Amino acid sequence: MTRHHPDSLSLMEYSAGNLSEPHALCIRLHLDKCPHCRSRVDTLDSLGAVMMETQPKVSVSENMFDTILARIDQEPDANRLVDQAANRMSPLQKLLGEDLGELPWKRQLGDVSVLDITDRFPGQREQVVLQKLAAGGKAPAHTHRGEETTIVLQGAFADQNGVFNQWDFVVLTDEDEHKPVAVGCEDCITLSVLSAPVKLTGTFTRMLNPFIR
Repeated sequence: MTRHHPDSLSLMEYSAGNLSEPHALCIRLHLDKCPHCRSRVDTLDSLGAVMMETQPKVSVSENMFDTILARIDQEPDANRLVDQAANRMSPLQKLLGEDLGELPWKRQLGDVSVLDITDRFPGQREQVVLQKLAAGGKAPAHTHRGEETTIVLQGAFADQNGVFNQWDFVVLTDEDEHKPVAVGCEDCITLSVLSAPVKLTGTFTRMLNPFIR
């Protein structure tokens, strides 16, 4: 069960089609496995359709934005949702064309391996990276020079903010510093979209910052 979700603004931007392709992919992967957020997006899509139909006839009140946020924050009725995600291919499978375990991973630091797939999103400014943290392994302590959006594809990791399981969604900024640890008995694999490279903060690893791109 997912416990960490995209915020309301992110879901609104997704519904409106305003997100970059990599960010939209992260949210779509989460939606495929999270009935709660999928219901919220369905509500947003319906509200958007109604607003488009009535736009020439009515004016939008000043509190319309707050009203929409309040409505999508309401607990959805999961029993009314029809989950079709299991019957279609994951967008990540369509993108990669192979199993996560068969990818050409490159060892980066210690227990961390990476695969940069930015070139699969031509014209995008963000860096898009798959990261694999070996079971029981630790990633170097780091912060961020920009914003990092991450979704857990396999396994789980823990940091000072809690435990993030498969399909959990997290956004970190330059105000966050963490040292993820893979928990459980399998490798933790994540998909991250970065607006800027990470910044290592460990006593020794910080010397590698000039080489990180």
